[in-house]
Amino acid sequence: MPDNWLNQTRESYDTDAAGYAEKVRGLLDDRPYLRASLDVFAETVRDAGGGPVADVGCGPGYVTRHLHDLGVDAFGIDLSPEMIAIARRDHPDLGFEVGSMTDLPLADGSVGGVLAFWSVIHIPDAAVPGVFEEFRRVLRPGAPVLVGFHVGDETRHSTTGYTGRPINVDSHRRRPEQISRWLREAGFAIEAELVMRPDDEVPGAIVVGRAPDAGR
Repeated sequence: MPDNWLNQTRESYDTDAAGYAEKVRGLLDDRPYLRASLDVFAETVRDAGGGPVADVGCGPGYVTRHLHDLGVDAFGIDLSPEMIAIARRDHPDLGFEVGSMTDLPLADGSVGGVLAFWSVIHIPDAAVPGVFEEFRRVLRPGAPVLVGFHVGDETRHSTTGYTGRPINVDSHRRRPEQISRWLREAGFAIEAELVMRPDDEVPGAIVVGRAPDAGR
């Protein structure tokens, strides 16, 4: 099945939801560049007129919470029902729903920002352009998108989760220029590329784009 990777990703995160949530708990506390990137993203959302912001692939909701605490009207969407259950439990005052970034449950032009924080890493190359087109579809004119990801040129297959239970999921490492190319092809203008800890074995990176203004 062409979309079998979606089922595998959903099942893997359902299996490992508790372990993953524990792994990322407090992650932003010692990541100043990540926090700074989210600060800039929040400011860019406000400068573009504000509105609701979709944290796509939100997992247990810790970034959704961080954005909310920055004054952003953030809500979360995730493929995994178990992840959404944890997010709702830990952040009962925020909105979370199950959904896929390949077919977002959002109206055209309905959000003031989209954040994909290390969530497109599970999307195969052939499906990324369609995902970025979905991001553009739901964004208001001039609104920002932020994509975070692992830097590299390989795909890593994981068979054991943080809880020790079996999973079956691919994680794709990519170069910032490739992410930027796909975003441009979807109609976005690139505003920033940031590589963090470039001397690490697997650096992290963030690319920020902006949807075209009305009439373009």
